[in-house]
Amino acid sequence: MAAQETAGSPRTLRKVVFASLIGTTIEWYDFFLYGAAAALVFNRQFFPEADPLVGTMLAFATYALGFVARPLGGLVFGHYGDRIGRKKLLMASLVLMGVSTVLIGCLPTYAQVGVLAPVLLVVLRLLQGFAVGGEWGGAVLIVAEHGDAARRGFWASWPQAGVAAGNLLAAAVLAIMVAVQSEADFLAWGWRIPFLLSVVLIVVGWWVRTTVEESPAFAEVREDRQTHRLPAMEALRTRPRSLLIGGGLRIAENISYYVITAFSITYITEVEGLSRQIALNAVLIGSAVQFVCIPLFGALSDRIGRRPVYAIGALGTGVWAFAFFGLLDTGATSAVIVAIVVGLVLHAAMYGPQAAFLAEMFPTPIRYSGVSLAYQLTSIVAGSLAPIIAIALLRETGSAHAVAMYVAIAAAISLVAALFARETRGKTFAEIDAQ
Repeated sequence: MAAQETAGSPRTLRKVVFASLIGTTIEWYDFFLYGAAAALVFNRQFFPEADPLVGTMLAFATYALGFVARPLGGLVFGHYGDRIGRKKLLMASLVLMGVSTVLIGCLPTYAQVGVLAPVLLVVLRLLQGFAVGGEWGGAVLIVAEHGDAARRGFWASWPQAGVAAGNLLAAAVLAIMVAVQSEADFLAWGWRIPFLLSVVLIVVGWWVRTTVEESPAFAEVREDRQTHRLPAMEALRTRPRSLLIGGGLRIAENISYYVITAFSITYITEVEGLSRQIALNAVLIGSAVQFVCIPLFGALSDRIGRRPVYAIGALGTGVWAFAFFGLLDTGATSAVIVAIVVGLVLHAAMYGPQAAFLAEMFPTPIRYSGVSLAYQLTSIVAGSLAPIIAIALLRETGSAHAVAMYVAIAAAISLVAALFARETRGKTFAEIDAQ
């Protein structure tokens, strides 16, 4: 029997959306905090013997390891999420991410313990990646499966907005620390405070998520004993096209995001010679605008379809990549802000409908595993390598034009994926399960 469309009451749905948004914000705050710190601090505190750009590349290499661990986290959390439920796995990912982040704030530096410092940093980054790999699928599905088909794009976009909120929070905390401290104090100990603050966020997130009910769609599947012993293998066997299309959709979204929010900080500070404050403030403003835009694009996908909204975002991202670096090269604060804000708005056009788009590609019994595979496997070759590839291209060519071309190629891949994807707007999960 196929899972029916069992939408929760409006009050229940709002509570689920809020809990998912809060939890996702906390988890991505932790994950993005590392990325900003890699650009501003880790190159000096954990790789001090390298020249500035090489040290930054090494710092971003540890940053990339978090993405390498994400597919494993997606597999493990997806497996148990499809077998025992969405909620329990969301609680586990929250705790694992929070503990890893707090411990990063306690790490000794290279000057204190030598090579052990970057080794410990790598271990904790792997744990972060493993946790966030399991977080995304559960967060979007518990919302998507509580809601109804008519507004699924809007409701499922709120956990996506939590990603922007997490980046906003991370950039805000770092911007405050940079503003109130001298550079010497910030590098010596100030950078630790945002990581240690994660312990407060974990407590808040745990309390909020305990109030959430299990997804009604999954509860029905479990009651009917429709769960699979190996849901990831079932997804690979029965939905290879969905996995390929889903991964293709992610290429531009993932690469452009980390070029805009991570690499750009290095470019603004190391190449253009602007202050850390300008770079962080630009990301802060862009993330605030993106937070508003993500649910708007999710709602738009409910009206005109997932494919056209996503395609517009991919096309716009490819074109904007060239204007993006042109604006950064002016060195003007206003131009830097415009570059990042517009870039993140175009990213939101892809990210807003993405949760519903991917969720609608897989039937309920394998949905957690399917969306996690499609979402996380791409991160190995896309987001994880984006800052490293961008820095390498900049070093080799001496020009950001090569980086813009890199983003444009990624955008072309995602545009093609959007055009080949099947439109799923308005389909109930019962219809999807029956396909």
